[in-house]
Amino acid sequence: MSVIIAQSRKELLRCYPVIAQLRPHLVEAEFVTRVERQASEGYVLAFLEDAGRVVCVTGFRLMNMLAWGKLLYVDDLVTDARERSKGYGQQMFAWLVKHAKANDCAELHLDSGVQRFGAHRFYLSAGMDMTLHHFAMKLKS
Repeated sequence: MSVIIAQSRKELLRCYPVIAQLRPHLVEAEFVTRVERQASEGYVLAFLEDAGRVVCVTGFRLMNMLAWGKLLYVDDLVTDARERSKGYGQQMFAWLVKHAKANDCAELHLDSGVQRFGAHRFYLSAGMDMTLHHFAMKLKS
């Protein structure tokens, strides 16, 4: 199995059922357009498939920040709920680290919801450190 960067609208749409498990507010009919809009800002959607089925999806971007220099920021990382604990998330995470290094990134960052204890255990076991608090304010309802 290898990680595939989604290039076509068909490949993007194949990712929807898995990413919707992490982002349930997404609407399938709008998904590809939203991803394409974010792609113009550097967003990349990649997936891992097994036996022809998408089992893990990640969305990320390469960026430069004054605080950390060049980094790979993971917007989304989710394994299909029926396929968890089979190593797919570990394989995708290892690919992200390798991709970040290949692109001369100094760091890899992501945010995770405070309620996602399983995800936190995964990230900590993968060697990540919990380094800051993320604050947000809704401006539109």
